[in-house]
Amino acid sequence: MEPTELLELLLALARDAGLEVRTLGRGRGGDLDAHAVSGTCRVRGAVWVVISASDPLELRLDVLARALRTHAGALVENRYLPPAVRERITGVSY
Repeated sequence: MEPTELLELLLALARDAGLEVRTLGRGRGGDLDAHAVSGTCRVRGAVWVVISASDPLELRLDVLARALRTHAGALVENRYLPPAVRERITGVSY
């Protein structure tokens, strides 16, 4: 599976899990976007996953996989996922 396809699947899964996903740096400008780094945080009790378009693709994949593993384990366990997606989230090869 291509890394960009994996990124799209992880983004969709994170949204399905109820995680608030924000992507920064899509050409909208702004001083904050230039210094943003991908990561996970809580905002008023909700889990947010912030993805910076300027970060390397591998980092964005790691941040999403970690957020899903940590905050959406039940969804990951109970849903069919392509092997490459499940492997990225769990770290176990199938």
